[in-house]
Amino acid sequence: MELFGKGVVTMPAPVVTHRFADRRAAGRALAWALSHYADRPALQILALPRGGVPVAYEVAQALSAPLDVLLVRKLGVPGQVELAMGAIAEHGVRVLNDDIIAELGIRPHVIEEVTALEQAEIARRARAYRGQRPPPVLRDKTVIIIDDGLATGATMRGAVDCVRLQQPRWVAVAVPVASKEGAWLLRTVADDVIAVMTVEPFYALSYWYDDFRQTSDDEVRQLLQASLPASAAPGDEDA
Repeated sequence: MELFGKGVVTMPAPVVTHRFADRRAAGRALAWALSHYADRPALQILALPRGGVPVAYEVAQALSAPLDVLLVRKLGVPGQVELAMGAIAEHGVRVLNDDIIAELGIRPHVIEEVTALEQAEIARRARAYRGQRPPPVLRDKTVIIIDDGLATGATMRGAVDCVRLQQPRWVAVAVPVASKEGAWLLRTVADDVIAVMTVEPFYALSYWYDDFRQTSDDEVRQLLQASLPASAAPGDEDA
C-alpha cells in the first residue's frame, strides 16, 4: 500500500496483492488502509456513484462514519467517451482538461452541450439517491472522498474542487487502486491521497476486479439507506 499526502509510506497490505474479488472486498481493504482516520472528529465519507458506493459503504461501516454521495460526472469526448476532457460536480463546479481540448480541437459549443447533458444526470441522481434529504454540510469536517478506482484523476479532481468550496477542515481521496499518474495529480489538490494499490501500467479499472458488474441505482439507494442512523425516518430517501 502507498499513502500519498504529507509524504510517501510503503507498507504491506494484508488483504489484497493483485486483484479484488469485488467492490465490497475492495472496500474492506481500503477500510484497513484508512484505519488511522477512525478517531478524526467530524468525519464524513463521500462516495462517487455508482461504483464508489459499495466501496465507501464498507469504509463507513468500519470507521463508524456517516456516508453520502458526491455527485460528479466526467465530461467525455464525443465519440471517445472514456477519454475525459473534464468533469463537473454539484454546486456548478467544472474542471476542464485544457491539453485534451487543445489537442483534439474541441469547440466550446461541444463542451457546453456535453456539460448540459451531464448536469441533467447529476440532477436526476440527486433526486434518485437522496430524495428530499439535503446533502451533508461539510464545513470544518474531515472529508474522505471514495471511488472504486482512479485512472486519469479528472473526475476526482472535480470532486475535490466541489468539496473545497464548502470549506472542510481536511480533504482526503481514497481508492482501492490508482494509476501513478492519477495519484500524483490528486496530490496537488487533496490533503491526502490513499490507494491500496498504485499501479503502472493501469490498463483499465475492470482489470483489477474479478467481479466488476455495474452498480445499479437500487443498490446505491439500499446502501445509503442501510448506512443511515436507526433514528432516521424510513421515508427520507424516497426518490
